Amino acid sequence: MINYSFKTSGKTRSEHDLLGDKEVPQEALFGVQTLRCIENFDISRNLLGDHVEFVKAFGIVKMGAILANYELGLVSKEIKDAVVAACKELMEGKHTEMFPIDMIQGGAGTSANMNANEVIANRALEIIGKKHGEYKFIHPNDHVNMAQSTNDAYPTAMHLGLYMIHDDVMKSLKDLAKAFRAKQRQFASIIKMGRTQLQDAVPMTLGQTFGAFATAVETEMKKLDAAAQDFLVINMGATAIGTGITSEPGYAEACTKHIKKISGWKISLAKDLVEATNDTSCMVNYHSELKNIAIRISKICNDLRLLSSGPRTGIAEINLPPKQPGSSIMPGKVNPVIPEVTNQVCFKVIGNDTCITMASEAAQLELNVMEPVLVESLVESMTWMARVLETLRIECVEGITANKEHCKELAEHSIGIVTALKPYIGYAACTEVAKEALATGGSVYDLVLAKKLLTKVQLDKILNPKNMVKPTKVEL
Repeated sequence: MINYSFKTSGKTRSEHDLLGDKEVPQEALFGVQTLRCIENFDISRNLLGDHVEFVKAFGIVKMGAILANYELGLVSKEIKDAVVAACKELMEGKHTEMFPIDMIQGGAGTSANMNANEVIANRALEIIGKKHGEYKFIHPNDHVNMAQSTNDAYPTAMHLGLYMIHDDVMKSLKDLAKAFRAKQRQFASIIKMGRTQLQDAVPMTLGQTFGAFATAVETEMKKLDAAAQDFLVINMGATAIGTGITSEPGYAEACTKHIKKISGWKISLAKDLVEATNDTSCMVNYHSELKNIAIRISKICNDLRLLSSGPRTGIAEINLPPKQPGSSIMPGKVNPVIPEVTNQVCFKVIGNDTCITMASEAAQLELNVMEPVLVESLVESMTWMARVLETLRIECVEGITANKEHCKELAEHSIGIVTALKPYIGYAACTEVAKEALATGGSVYDLVLAKKLLTKVQLDKILNPKNMVKPTKVEL
């Protein structure tokens, strides 16, 4: 028994395909081939209709196709107008419940393409006053899928849907970068110790730490956006393997022109349709950049957890907003749960990259039949990252506070500040001071004065925080 998300009366209509007859719910806009997909592929339960972007994208693709075929004199105005009207409804985000098929499916996306063809055909039939399934008037294959194959319509729709989802990823990245920049300004005057290999290094500002986080996000964001532009290269007109069989001369160019106009994006036709029909490199490249972002974000979350460690026995230079009790046994414990969940999402994205790599490598001859898992994995990575970056920003970054005096105290008592003295007293003298400070527990400041290596005025000038966090020549 199939549970649909739309109301059914229990009445059915009979539809026929290569394998025979099946009863389809009377209210369904989809037909027999969609029903077979529902029955065959109950895998991820991540449904095509769960992602409105792909429904909209199919509307764009099928509208571009019918307009091109009408322009070439292959369909009547009545059919063209009805199909265009149905496509516009998909583009408005309607009828998503009529796409109840699993994103993971065999057949290289044939089920998804036929789902779109059937929904558009049956809605178009409604528009001209006919009943569902009266395909002699408007047929899913002969009219909606005219001059197309799954092998050009499906990847084109997936590309356009992914490009829409990319907007959400970019927005979350931009907002996170802005939040880090705001913290950079807020913490600009707070001196702290920098660390390398978890050991004291040299002083810096807490603002510089957060500024580096912002730069990391901004840098990767630009690369990701550049990779997304390849989604706009399509292979419409390739039909089955890139030769364009069943399409009219000029169809590929006309279809691309209409899709470009409908979408408003810089759509272009692939130069070699045979190559483009088996190529999934745009998805590999995009996810590779998304993986880079995951690596960067995970590193930032590691830093946030380290810098907030404690509260009394760790670094404790910053405080993360407390979000929930941290233990069922230890009263008072609060954990860095937002960076932790962000780390886990990043790990998932990094893992998905292996799946995408293998699925792309699995292309054989003129087609890659593994595109469904490529798309599903990419969508999972994109949507999870967009959501978790919003969570990281709102629930963590924007509420971070600094322990200013503690930062200052750690910096002043660190051996690392001796590095700032090297240009003035030399490496050897700095080494002796550092060694003695470590052995005795004394401060670098006091030892330099005791050894009369510098005067107090000179030492204060060199160790002025403003002179230690950027290239500066101190006149003694």
